[in-house]
Amino acid sequence: MGNPPNVANPPITGGQTLSFIYFQKCINPIFLKALQINQGGVVSTNTCAASGCHDNVTGTGGALRIVPGAATVDLSNPANTPAAVRLADIYKNFYSAQGSTVIGNPLQSRLLDKPLTRNVLHGGGVIFADVNDPSAKLIAFWIGQPMPQGQDEFSNAAATMFTPADPATGACKTQ
Repeated sequence: MGNPPNVANPPITGGQTLSFIYFQKCINPIFLKALQINQGGVVSTNTCAASGCHDNVTGTGGALRIVPGAATVDLSNPANTPAAVRLADIYKNFYSAQGSTVIGNPLQSRLLDKPLTRNVLHGGGVIFADVNDPSAKLIAFWIGQPMPQGQDEFSNAAATMFTPADPATGACKTQ
């Protein structure tokens, strides 16, 4: 028995991705802000990106890893090509967060289920009291609005996720 002489990993030709610009403007800030945590009736405050939680260096919180000091990327700058953005720390946060989702299905995504402690244990306790929490609504909307089939995470289709339909000036939609 032996290995085949050539192993090919063909590129992915199907599937969808989530919006990077919506993540950068609307989701990553959730990971950085102080949130109220309820662990067995004891209420405290912390961030998802804190050490001991999901910090990429000292975090103990599972697969989701966050670089707390990740700078945002100006996507209107021509120097910030997709290849350049994919090297940025903010993109690492995006990639990690997207990996905790079932794209297009917020109700089956750990990124939403864990902080709600909905049918899954979250060592960090209850972060969102229910699906109507403003941060939970943002996460659910992001997961439920994948970019169109065949378009990448930088698709201009993401403009519709803001009111007005401009990521630079618009507010983050939740429905």
